[in-house]
Amino acid sequence: MSAQFRFPRFFVTTPAPCPYLPGKTERKVFTELSGNNAGELNDALGRIGFRRSQGVAYRPSCLDCTACVSVRVVAAEFEPSATQRRLLRRNDDLVVTACKPWTTEEQFALLRGYLASRHPGGGMADMDELDFADMVEQTPVNTYIVEYRMTTVNGVPGRLVGACLTDHQSDGLSMIYSFFDTGEGARDGLGTYIIMDHILRAATSGVPFVYLGYWVEGSARMQYKTRFQPIERLGPTGWQRFSPPAPAAAPRTGVSAGVDPKGVSITR
Repeated sequence: MSAQFRFPRFFVTTPAPCPYLPGKTERKVFTELSGNNAGELNDALGRIGFRRSQGVAYRPSCLDCTACVSVRVVAAEFEPSATQRRLLRRNDDLVVTACKPWTTEEQFALLRGYLASRHPGGGMADMDELDFADMVEQTPVNTYIVEYRMTTVNGVPGRLVGACLTDHQSDGLSMIYSFFDTGEGARDGLGTYIIMDHILRAATSGVPFVYLGYWVEGSARMQYKTRFQPIERLGPTGWQRFSPPAPAAAPRTGVSAGVDPKGVSITR
């Protein structure tokens, strides 16, 4: 960070039940992202394991647990597996557009269907249109909502089947939250495809990493992230590559192939 920065003030949330490991308690440390240097601050904090939620950067700061580990994919060296290559081919007809961070009714309808199918009892289940607008539009950094649509026909954009709220940082793309069609007749593997598309686009544009948020060893909800290799995790000595055992296929209900927001409920 440049010398012109005022050192940010950090706060700690009230302990709450952990949504990933039963019997554990989670706590977060966070700071506000605001002013002309919000993007630079977010970049610097991202390199030491922070994530963004609206105008806040946060990371776990639990008293008795260090299971949440920041992970990122090395984009230029990513080599899809045979299964992943087939998935790329099956979805190469989708039209991908990086849109300004403004919400639409179509995006919200897609999100509601996704949450009802995959996270019916989750913390976002009661999200309304204003909450969704805040999640997407309240950003002090360089943010897009990346849309995935069926093929355009006669000049009419195809149906929206996926979307991802994505930050463009100086050293990579940070996937904040993705959601996609899970209804009858939906394409299989859309969540995986969205992640791979981000990795390939990062490699093409020359940014080195795609940040996938936190990986929690022992949490089935997080194991899909290790399918994207090479992957690095942040430890006491910095970022290091790792190759955990291949995860089993996750159950369809309650597990996202997108990226969990792990958002911050703030009380000061």
